[in-house]
Amino acid sequence: MLDIKDVYFFVQVVDRGGFTSASQSLRIPKSTLSHRVRVLETNLGVRLINRTSRQFGMTDVGSEFYQYALQMIYSAEAAEEFVRQRLTEPSGTVRITTAVEIAQFALRDLIPVFLKRHAKVKIVEIATDRLVDLVGEGFDLAIRGHVSPLQDSALIQRGIASVPWLLFASPEYLEEAGEVCDPYSLAHHSTLAMDRHGAEMWRLTGLPGQIAEVAIEPRFLSNNLIALREAACANLGIAALPGYICREEIRAGRLRQTLPGWIAADARMSALMPYRNGLLPAVRSLVDFLAAELPGVTAFEPIGVSLHN
Repeated sequence: MLDIKDVYFFVQVVDRGGFTSASQSLRIPKSTLSHRVRVLETNLGVRLINRTSRQFGMTDVGSEFYQYALQMIYSAEAAEEFVRQRLTEPSGTVRITTAVEIAQFALRDLIPVFLKRHAKVKIVEIATDRLVDLVGEGFDLAIRGHVSPLQDSALIQRGIASVPWLLFASPEYLEEAGEVCDPYSLAHHSTLAMDRHGAEMWRLTGLPGQIAEVAIEPRFLSNNLIALREAACANLGIAALPGYICREEIRAGRLRQTLPGWIAADARMSALMPYRNGLLPAVRSLVDFLAAELPGVTAFEPIGVSLHN
């Protein structure tokens, strides 16, 4: 494999009509240029330049090689410029993975806004509830929702939004079963919960210092938030859900928050990125954008009620 610097020196010598002129222009000793061109000739196994004290000229092979050398230099310069632009301006493809619900309810309106701001960026979004291997499967970014801290790993982690889980039920269910007066009365209601370890207990937090642990016997368990939301809309009981995925149902009157001021889980969304030097501007810009915009999407303010009351 040829040294691109040697090719570059050869082109400069030819363009300037000799070693002396090239040496002066590049501010490199003439002996150094002569040596590098000889190394290039040795690697190629041919003479490229005829050297005499009075005349400078290329051999036939040198003339033909010069055309290829120009293409090599142009290609190297284009490659360098491409990388420098990628390091200063968001561009290229970003592969992102996240849970289906996050893609459907948190990112659906934000991704188009980001793409309109950055015309040179392309996003490939893979929505799946499977815990993917970012490095092994070639992803640049993952957005994950979690209650407990994520496991330590070689991945870069950045918290980007708070996601309060609240209690919701249909107005019809509450009219029939009665309003929830305090957390402990939940034990007498039909409940809908995520199918995971600890589903038999809700740990609610209220004002600073208020914690209530309530034993429940869920009527419906599911690992799908949409299924739980629809079950609540169908008058089957009280569900603990991220507030932001219930916003449209609240406005439509299909769901109502119960026990305002109490939080069923103080969850978060975090961005995970493979640990590597030189994080591309497109990835960094997307994470910064989501960190600025997602909190407004995931925040939940009940209609006519403040969570801080």
